[in-house]
Amino acid sequence: MPPYNVHHQDESISPSVWSRRFRLRLSFLAILSVPFLLSAHTIPVDATVQAFVKPSGNTLHLLVRVPLETMRDLDVPVDSRGFLDLEKLAPMMPDAATLWISNFLRIDENDEPLLQHPKVVATQISLPSDGSFATYDQALAHVQAPPLKNDVNAVWNQMMFDVLFDYPIQSDRSEFSMEPAVEGLAARVNTVLRFLPPGGAVRAYEFSGNPGLIHLDPSWYEAALSFIRMGFDHILDGTDHLLFLLCLVIPFRRFRALIPVVTAFTVAHSITLIASAYGLAPDAGWFPPLIETLIALSILYMALENIVGGATVHRRWIMAFAFGLVHGFGFSFALRQSLQFAGAHMLASLLSFNVGVELGQLMVLLLMIPLLNAIFCYVVKERMGTIILSALVAHTAWHWMLDRADAMRKFPFRGPTLTAAFVASALRWAMLIVAVAGAAWLIDGILRKRAKKPATQ
Repeated sequence: MPPYNVHHQDESISPSVWSRRFRLRLSFLAILSVPFLLSAHTIPVDATVQAFVKPSGNTLHLLVRVPLETMRDLDVPVDSRGFLDLEKLAPMMPDAATLWISNFLRIDENDEPLLQHPKVVATQISLPSDGSFATYDQALAHVQAPPLKNDVNAVWNQMMFDVLFDYPIQSDRSEFSMEPAVEGLAARVNTVLRFLPPGGAVRAYEFSGNPGLIHLDPSWYEAALSFIRMGFDHILDGTDHLLFLLCLVIPFRRFRALIPVVTAFTVAHSITLIASAYGLAPDAGWFPPLIETLIALSILYMALENIVGGATVHRRWIMAFAFGLVHGFGFSFALRQSLQFAGAHMLASLLSFNVGVELGQLMVLLLMIPLLNAIFCYVVKERMGTIILSALVAHTAWHWMLDRADAMRKFPFRGPTLTAAFVASALRWAMLIVAVAGAAWLIDGILRKRAKKPATQ
């Protein structure tokens, strides 16, 4: 006979043991239920914010629509069926609008910040199918309309939240800027912002995350300063452009010799940057990876030319000009999302971006030339140092080229459709190429004459 019986073992368990087991099972069930209990308070993955900014008289109206689930840390009232109790939820929404929206918005009038806590004029819970935010007037009428009733069977993570804020201002003719730091609403936040100045064209902006301070209707000098900063930052952040500069500088470590080389590169990338910004570049999916591949190829070519030792000022400025045309398209890709912040001053902004790029290049040259001279003077002989540095750059550029070429193969190439618009665009590009080639030929002739003068004297 066995020493004990299972049935009798269960009967012999003391009440304290039963209590401990019960508490353990209850805790386990509670842990399993946490994701369901917190579903209304977790950070959403994606959120789209829509906003209208309209100054009128001495008031600036701000209309905002966000997904309701981004309003976290709320004790969400639900009915017996699990649907939102909209009547109980409505009084909570003004505080939620202040906590999660206006607290993270900065609006300036003539560079002076407006109230951090504007007046919450109206709030509205909206169905996801509501299309009133297509225009300002429709959105304003909707947010001020009677609220939804409980019979709509609203679900927390499917509804939208609309709010109207009012800021006191001095004049609707002032200059306004805004920093929409609402990236904390979700893991990825996309914002569609429209500014409606009195009597002016609507300014539309679309961006991800926090773009920083936006001048909603910038003057030319505000746009210029902003794009100079962009150009300066871009040249310092762009590893491929820095390596290209390094290859340009290694054989010619004197500013006088580098002037025609850097100038040719600047003129060339300015041409294609401006042309691309005005819609003259192909918009096919294969074009950006093609340009990125050619940029890597330009670095590889320059590095190999340094290794072979055939670089001359005359040859180098021509190659810098040719590859500068390619790099200009690369700059245009970086500016594609930022050009919307130029307002009505696109050309001034593009030229300012180029100024910023040149300032960045100048700073890089001021650091790079003395450093290379010191390396070749104290560390390694010039020829050997040129080969080592260029080989390292060539190795990097080779792998970039292969990776980018592989990415380019994912986009099938389709020939252009022969239309009147395509023919007109082709003619414009042909005229531009002829003009650029003529200018290059003229500059080359001038440089050759200057190079021959010392020999004849």
